[in-house]
Amino acid sequence: MATKKARKGLKLLPFDMSEWLDNPKIIAEYLNQVLADGDEDELLRALGHIAKARGMSQIAAKTGLGRESLYKALAPGARPRHDTIVKVTRALGVKLVAVPT
Repeated sequence: MATKKARKGLKLLPFDMSEWLDNPKIIAEYLNQVLADGDEDELLRALGHIAKARGMSQIAAKTGLGRESLYKALAPGARPRHDTIVKVTRALGVKLVAVPT
């Protein structure tokens, strides 16, 4: 364990989830885990991470939404319409599927 003095010089880098979402299998697994947890805000956050990884401007253009609108729709606490989520998931190249529990 590092001493207080040694830890003082450590600098933590911010973690950016979008940097890890670089292939469809990782993206699908990430979304499946978020959906399994059932947290609505986390789903929006995850879709935002994936959109950032794919290029927010590109996703905004594919959905017909402005970049700022897209950021707002995917922010925790937002209540986007169902059609917005459908547009975003299609633009991301993912499909949300229902399976029996």
